[in-house]
Amino acid sequence: MPEAPEVQNVLNYLQEQLQNHKITSVEISHPKLSGNMDYHEMEKKLTNQTFHKFFRHGKYLVFELDDLDWISHLRMEGKFLIEDKIPEDPKINKHIHAKFHLDNGKWLLYMDTRKFGRMQVYPRTEDYYSLPAFDKVGPDVLSDQFSAKYLHNKLKNRKCAIKTSLLNQSIVAGIGNIYADEILFDAGLDPRSISSHLDLEDCKKIVDAAKQILSESVKSGGTTIRSFEYGNHLSGTYQDSLKVHQKSEEICSRCHGTIEKVIVNQRSTYVCPACQIRK
Repeated sequence: MPEAPEVQNVLNYLQEQLQNHKITSVEISHPKLSGNMDYHEMEKKLTNQTFHKFFRHGKYLVFELDDLDWISHLRMEGKFLIEDKIPEDPKINKHIHAKFHLDNGKWLLYMDTRKFGRMQVYPRTEDYYSLPAFDKVGPDVLSDQFSAKYLHNKLKNRKCAIKTSLLNQSIVAGIGNIYADEILFDAGLDPRSISSHLDLEDCKKIVDAAKQILSESVKSGGTTIRSFEYGNHLSGTYQDSLKVHQKSEEICSRCHGTIEKVIVNQRSTYVCPACQIRK
């Protein structure tokens, strides 16, 4: 699943391509894609709307239109494509579940091989974070609201592993499996550490590492390990900077210990037990 840096790069690409363009027609072929209304109603609402502003919150894309806020979550395999024409290849076409014709003659296409992605449309508001789509979503990982004090307060009564807490989107939005491993390695904390055992200084290390690592990943186009790409087959390069994720049995770059693969709450997790403190 794309995490905050990957979604940010998708957003940047879409803003470059869609800013001030109007949707002239909409066709949704997967009814469940519309998460908060009948898909035919969504087709009607989005028709003749113009793209004005673009935001990201965690793993969500937010498009501010004329009088609507359009929210999209790509989930595992969702992708937005911008094409001059609809692909004729049936192997590709069968995975295109929404088609948006634009006033410049191009097509904005939503493709999703696993059909997990969802979209919601709401009347436009000045504060998109107040919308129902974000009722159970915490502050964005790169926002000022995600601070050491905030995180320490959220963790003080939690008995689960710290990695599990970082993956909980109601605590902080935008961190997934890859970056959780990298953040905790940078912070020098074992991902199996009990959340409530961490003190304020530990939380500061986590927050600082999260903001630094994810900001660097955004600049690198995100991390492409399996299938992530955006735009015209663009992909990220931050996988070349990973220090621990998917490096089982390799030598730790910090202490020269051996990186191990463990399971934390059913998630493959990579840790150097020699230099990541378990609390």
